[in-house]
Amino acid sequence: MEKNYFQTLNGIDVSDKTEKKNGLTYLSWAWAWGEVKKRHPDATYTIYENAAGWNYHTDGKTAWVKTGVTVNGIEHIEYLPVMDHRNRSIPLDSINSFDVNKTIQRSLTKAVARHGLGLYIYAGEDLPETDDPAEAQDAGRNHKICECCGHLLTPFQGLDKKPHSVAELVKLSQESFGRVLCYDCVKAESRKKKEVSNA
Repeated sequence: MEKNYFQTLNGIDVSDKTEKKNGLTYLSWAWAWGEVKKRHPDATYTIYENAAGWNYHTDGKTAWVKTGVTVNGIEHIEYLPVMDHRNRSIPLDSINSFDVNKTIQRSLTKAVARHGLGLYIYAGEDLPETDDPAEAQDAGRNHKICECCGHLLTPFQGLDKKPHSVAELVKLSQESFGRVLCYDCVKAESRKKKEVSNA
């Protein structure tokens, strides 16, 4: 049976094109886009602007970017906050054009990953899924999606300043809130719980 385009992209080993920073793994945007275009010359990407024509969006306190990558007529959209080197949102009045541009590249790389290329690194895995059905089934269980915002779960740096795996995040969120949540949503739910208890 012929693989679909997602399976083909998902089977590419990207490990020698990544680098680790603060416990997270990053894939080169230029390389990822090049690999997609080699296989799908009609692929396109979009950087969504806000109503004022800016290439980022803001709530008046922080900012985020919205990007989309279309392959085989299917678009996957990614939202990513503009963050500092510690992966924390940068206050709006401290954001510069370099921060925004860097976030756009990271967001586009994650949008590419939703089409399969490098998806496994965002799920905390070391290698792409295997063609073996039994192993592929086990690997698929590790590709967790947040039940609140729909984003793919990624490794995170906790309050202890140590890197934690997706499996640890799943366990933490299920034990604390009864569902699978990304780290941003865990923090948001924790704040809500604290506000309720203090009310």
